[in-house]
Amino acid sequence: MATLIDRRLDGKNKSAVNRQRFIRRFKNQIKKAVTEAMNGRSITDIDNGEKINIPARDLSEPVFGHGPGGRREAIHPGNKEFVAGDRVARPQSGAGGGAGGGQASNSGEGEDDFVFELSREEFLELFFEDLELPNLVRTQLAKITEFKSVRAGFSSAGNPANIDVVRSLKGALARRMALAAPYTRRLREAEEQLRQLLAEPPVDEGLAHELMEEIEHLRARARAVPFIDTFDLRYANRVKQPQPTTQAVMFCIMDVSGSMDRARKDLAKRFFTLLYLFLKRNYEKIEVVFIRHHTVAKEVDEQEFFYSRETGGTVVSSALHLTGEIMTARYPTSSWNIYVAQASDGDNWHHDSPACRDLLLKQIVPFVRYYAYIEITPDRHQSLWEAYEEVKEQHPHFAMRQIDGPADIYPIFRDLFKRRVS
Repeated sequence: MATLIDRRLDGKNKSAVNRQRFIRRFKNQIKKAVTEAMNGRSITDIDNGEKINIPARDLSEPVFGHGPGGRREAIHPGNKEFVAGDRVARPQSGAGGGAGGGQASNSGEGEDDFVFELSREEFLELFFEDLELPNLVRTQLAKITEFKSVRAGFSSAGNPANIDVVRSLKGALARRMALAAPYTRRLREAEEQLRQLLAEPPVDEGLAHELMEEIEHLRARARAVPFIDTFDLRYANRVKQPQPTTQAVMFCIMDVSGSMDRARKDLAKRFFTLLYLFLKRNYEKIEVVFIRHHTVAKEVDEQEFFYSRETGGTVVSSALHLTGEIMTARYPTSSWNIYVAQASDGDNWHHDSPACRDLLLKQIVPFVRYYAYIEITPDRHQSLWEAYEEVKEQHPHFAMRQIDGPADIYPIFRDLFKRRVS
């Protein structure tokens, strides 16, 4: 297959096709550069693109080369050492100076890496491309809004664009054969009678004339059968068939107690911002339930979840109780894929951590597809982490990660929601 590269100068916003072609062609190199850039990127830069470097050796393009071919002799001036048939020794390596060498050289040449700038949409598309909600399955819903158009035979009426030519011609051929069959059968008999009559003299002129008239009449009747008729037309028929659909809900639980200082709350908000953006970009049928808690848990909207300044003590079980109640009342497991993401510093009232463990084991984790717990602390783990470790031992779809600072958000998010090979 030929590869055509358009190198004409384009005006503003006219090179989008070439840009997308370039991204598709060097996708592996670009994704590798995006992965390296994400490790040191801050979540506050989510509205920006990214400048990435692609090694020059990866940008090579196919070219046609025409060699001289055959055998030829050439005379080079200044040769005093070699005659025909001598072997020329290979030059010693290291004579040239390439790009990035450790020592200076007075010879050699190289090429800098290619710098390519990705827009915000391109960067996020590459970042979210290989991420997914784990264990997402298709569930049959009571209210089905998704349909698939499927073939359902043929119909005698429809849109001209849906005419099935082969089926129509087959029907026309069958109709012509059926309608013309009596005439063609009698035509063959009359032609055979005329042939026998002419082959055995004396010929009965009157009978021969009648047979020829009958033959002409039969041929005219057979030709009168139309080649194709509107009755023969057949149209591809399609019907909309209800399909199971992927419907999911994500519970976002954030600790806003007094032990969660401003820096830790900021890290939690950054993680949930990235999660919310990922869900809305990748899934159409997704609902998000926001729950904030200190000593009391409350379901809130997006605005209050990210910007409310309410704080207090710490009772994590209040959020888990509320989560279980909402799951039971609004999201039956037969129709919904349920996910939970929880962020906390792990500091909890010491009598409450065992209650959290029991709530998870009995009312929540057995009914969810995936549970991700993020502990935001640079110190040692708190009592909540120890209680959650017992849950993780019994349920492999329960994930736990620790975040120390902003640099951990991107890698941990990708690790939690990376695409699993089934």
